[in-house]
Amino acid sequence: MKLEWMREYRDVVEQLIKYCNVYAAAYKKEGIPGTDIPISYAQIQVIEYLLENEELHQNNFSKLVNKLEQKQLLDKFHTADNRKEVIIQVTEYGRRVYQEYSDYIYREHFSKMFEAAKDIPKECLPLIADMLGAPYKNANCKKKETPVLIPIHKD
Repeated sequence: MKLEWMREYRDVVEQLIKYCNVYAAAYKKEGIPGTDIPISYAQIQVIEYLLENEELHQNNFSKLVNKLEQKQLLDKFHTADNRKEVIIQVTEYGRRVYQEYSDYIYREHFSKMFEAAKDIPKECLPLIADMLGAPYKNANCKKKETPVLIPIHKD
Protein backbone atom coordinates (compact mmCIF):
# COMPACT_ATOMS: atom_id res chain seq x y z
CA MET A 1 0.00 0.00 0.00
CA LYS A 2 1.42 3.36 -0.99
CA LEU A 3 0.92 6.17 1.47
CA GLU A 4 -1.22 8.73 -0.36
CA TRP A 5 -0.35 11.70 1.85
CA MET A 6 3.15 11.82 0.36
CA ARG A 7 1.71 12.24 -3.17
CA GLU A 8 4.42 12.75 -5.79
CA TYR A 9 7.02 13.39 -3.05
CA ARG A 10 6.99 9.79 -1.79
CA ASP A 11 10.46 8.86 -3.09
CA VAL A 12 12.00 12.09 -1.75
CA VAL A 13 10.33 11.73 1.66
CA GLU A 14 11.26 8.04 1.90
CA GLN A 15 14.92 8.74 1.20
CA LEU A 16 14.93 11.73 3.57
CA ILE A 17 13.46 9.59 6.35
CA LYS A 18 16.04 6.85 5.74
CA TYR A 19 18.83 9.43 5.84
CA CYS A 20 17.46 10.90 9.08
CA ASN A 21 17.18 7.45 10.68
CA VAL A 22 20.80 6.63 9.87
CA TYR A 23 21.87 10.02 11.24
CA ALA A 24 19.74 9.63 14.38
CA ALA A 25 21.30 6.24 15.13
CA ALA A 26 24.75 7.84 15.23
CA TYR A 27 23.75 11.25 16.67
CA LYS A 28 25.07 10.85 20.24
CA LYS A 29 27.79 8.25 19.66
CA GLU A 30 31.25 9.68 20.15
CA GLY A 31 33.91 8.69 17.68
CA ILE A 32 32.77 9.90 14.29
CA PRO A 33 35.42 9.38 11.63
CA GLY A 34 37.37 12.32 10.29
CA THR A 35 38.50 13.79 13.61
CA ASP A 36 41.31 12.92 15.98
CA ILE A 37 39.19 13.11 19.17
CA PRO A 38 36.04 11.30 20.32
CA ILE A 39 33.20 13.63 19.34
CA SER A 40 29.55 13.06 18.44
CA TYR A 41 27.37 14.59 15.76
CA ALA A 42 25.40 16.34 18.53
CA GLN A 43 28.63 17.91 19.81
CA ILE A 44 29.80 18.89 16.33
CA GLN A 45 26.45 20.60 15.74
CA VAL A 46 27.05 22.85 18.76
CA ILE A 47 30.41 23.85 17.26
CA GLU A 48 28.78 24.33 13.87
CA TYR A 49 26.08 26.55 15.38
CA LEU A 50 28.68 28.62 17.21
CA LEU A 51 30.85 29.02 14.11
CA GLU A 52 27.88 30.35 12.17
CA ASN A 53 26.47 32.52 14.97
CA GLU A 54 29.77 33.31 16.77
CA GLU A 55 28.31 32.87 20.26
CA LEU A 56 25.60 31.21 22.30
CA HIS A 57 23.71 33.10 25.01
CA GLN A 58 21.51 30.27 26.21
CA ASN A 59 22.39 27.36 28.45
CA ASN A 60 20.18 24.86 26.59
CA PHE A 61 23.13 22.70 25.65
CA SER A 62 24.92 22.68 29.00
CA LYS A 63 25.91 18.99 29.00
CA LEU A 64 27.18 19.15 25.42
CA VAL A 65 28.93 22.45 26.07
CA ASN A 66 30.63 21.11 29.20
CA LYS A 67 31.91 18.07 27.30
CA LEU A 68 33.19 20.26 24.49
CA GLU A 69 34.86 22.62 26.96
CA GLN A 70 36.59 19.64 28.63
CA LYS A 71 37.88 18.66 25.18
CA GLN A 72 39.17 22.25 24.75
CA LEU A 73 36.89 22.82 21.78
CA LEU A 74 34.96 25.67 23.44
CA ASP A 75 35.73 28.54 25.82
CA LYS A 76 33.27 30.19 28.22
CA PHE A 77 33.19 33.90 29.04
CA HIS A 78 31.20 36.26 31.25
CA THR A 79 30.13 39.62 29.93
CA ALA A 80 31.69 42.65 31.60
CA ASP A 81 28.30 44.05 32.58
CA ASN A 82 26.64 40.77 33.65
CA ARG A 83 28.72 38.11 35.44
CA LYS A 84 25.76 35.72 35.40
CA GLU A 85 25.53 35.65 31.61
CA VAL A 86 27.77 33.05 29.99
CA ILE A 87 28.96 33.39 26.39
CA ILE A 88 30.36 30.33 24.64
CA GLN A 89 32.80 30.50 21.72
CA VAL A 90 34.69 27.94 19.61
CA THR A 91 38.45 27.71 20.27
CA GLU A 92 41.03 27.60 17.49
CA TYR A 93 41.41 23.87 18.23
CA GLY A 94 37.62 23.51 17.91
CA ARG A 95 37.79 25.24 14.53
CA ARG A 96 40.48 22.78 13.36
CA VAL A 97 38.47 19.77 14.58
CA TYR A 98 35.38 21.12 12.83
CA GLN A 99 37.38 21.59 9.62
CA GLU A 100 38.59 17.96 9.83
CA TYR A 101 35.00 16.83 10.40
CA SER A 102 33.56 18.93 7.56
CA ASP A 103 36.25 17.72 5.12
CA TYR A 104 35.44 14.12 6.05
CA ILE A 105 31.64 14.47 6.02
CA TYR A 106 31.75 16.20 2.66
CA ARG A 107 34.07 13.61 1.13
CA GLU A 108 32.30 10.53 2.52
CA HIS A 109 28.64 11.62 2.47
CA PHE A 110 27.66 14.95 0.97
CA SER A 111 29.80 14.77 -2.18
CA LYS A 112 27.73 11.71 -3.17
CA MET A 113 24.49 13.53 -2.41
CA PHE A 114 25.63 16.62 -4.33
CA GLU A 115 26.74 14.49 -7.27
CA ALA A 116 23.29 12.88 -7.40
CA ALA A 117 21.72 16.35 -7.29
CA LYS A 118 23.96 17.96 -9.94
CA ASP A 119 21.17 17.98 -12.56
CA ILE A 120 18.73 19.85 -10.32
CA PRO A 121 18.59 23.43 -11.60
CA LYS A 122 20.19 25.84 -9.12
CA GLU A 123 17.04 27.98 -9.07
CA CYS A 124 15.17 24.95 -7.65
CA LEU A 125 17.49 24.56 -4.64
CA PRO A 126 15.78 27.31 -2.59
CA LEU A 127 12.46 25.59 -3.25
CA ILE A 128 13.80 22.27 -1.95
CA ALA A 129 15.29 24.00 1.10
CA ASP A 130 11.96 25.76 1.74
CA MET A 131 10.13 22.43 1.43
CA LEU A 132 12.42 20.75 3.97
CA GLY A 133 12.37 23.74 6.33
CA ALA A 134 8.66 24.52 6.10
CA PRO A 135 7.72 22.82 9.40
CA TYR A 136 10.31 24.93 11.26
CA LYS A 137 9.78 28.43 9.80
CA ASN A 138 8.44 29.93 13.06
CA ALA A 139 11.83 30.66 14.65
CA ASN A 140 12.40 34.40 15.09
CA CYS A 141 15.81 35.53 16.33
CA LYS A 142 17.20 39.05 16.82
CA LYS A 143 20.89 39.94 16.75
CA LYS A 144 22.26 41.33 20.05
CA GLU A 145 25.00 43.91 20.53
CA THR A 146 28.48 42.43 20.92
CA PRO A 147 29.30 42.31 24.67
CA VAL A 148 32.76 42.67 26.28
CA LEU A 149 33.81 39.11 27.23
CA ILE A 150 35.67 38.04 30.38
CA PRO A 151 37.17 34.47 30.42
CA ILE A 152 35.74 32.09 33.02
CA HIS A 153 38.59 30.58 34.99
CA LYS A 154 38.22 27.00 36.10
CA ASP A 155 38.90 26.39 39.78
